[in-house]
Formats: sequence, C-alpha cells, structure tokens
Amino acid sequence: MRVLLQRVARASVTVQGLEIANIGKGLVLLVGVSKEDCEDDAKYLTEKVLNLRIFPDADGRFNCSALETRAELLIVSQFTLYAGTRKGRRPDFTEAALPQDAQILYDQAVQLFRGSGLRVETGRFGEHMQVDLQNDGPVTLMLDSADRSRLRRS
Repeated sequence: MRVLLQRVARASVTVQGLEIANIGKGLVLLVGVSKEDCEDDAKYLTEKVLNLRIFPDADGRFNCSALETRAELLIVSQFTLYAGTRKGRRPDFTEAALPQDAQILYDQAVQLFRGSGLRVETGRFGEHMQVDLQNDGPVTLMLDSADRSRLRRS
C-alpha cells in the first residue's frame, strides 16, 4: 500500500462539478493499493501517517504529528501510484489491486483514520475526481508499506 502525503493549508474534491469534500489545515492522502496488500499494510500506514512528525513546532522544526496538531485529513483513492513505467510509453497497472479488492483495503484505512478522532473527509472511490489543494511548505512524502518488511531484513 502506498500513500502520497501532502501537507496542505486547504484542499477539496469535486466530482461532476459538485464539491463532495473539503478540509482546512492538514493532509491530503492519495492512497494506492497493490494486489499484494492486506489489512496489516493499512494499519502500518495509518499509524505512520498519524504519528509522522511533519508539522512545525514553535521553532519551525518538524516536531509535531497530525495527531498533535489535530490536522484534518482528505483521503483519495489513487490506483496510479502503482503504475509501472519501465517499459514503453503507456503506464501499466498490473501491480495495482483489482478495484473490488482495493476498495476493501481503502475503506479499512479510512475507518482506521476515522478511529483517530481527527476530522476525515474522502473522495469517491472509482470516480473521476478533481482534487484542488494548496500545498503547505511544500511538504510531500511517499510512504510505502513494503518499507516495513525492508526494515525487518536490515
């Protein structure tokens, strides 16, 4: 499972011309699910995102987490995070989970984030969406649940 995280001053999602979600200061989380992912991947990334110290303290240093700052979260499904681009000019998505499988893990991740007590808004799974955001910093990070198995081997 991958999360492209962006710290934002504000963000919103529009579907078919209607705004369906918006947040103020917080994080936009673009979430991709691979065909190898399971519930443990969602748990790992949820914990990582909520506790990652990427918000400034009084001295401007990255010392505060989303939980500590009461950040708002906008979570959007993003299967293209698993695009393969090594061969040819058209991305392939063979590593991405099938939509019905991806939605189950995406929904589990959303529920885990909601369990944190933070305000959580979402896009609409499987829809064509327009995501509007004002990046803050900018701070943009890629998190991958595969990193936890790499950590165990080192």
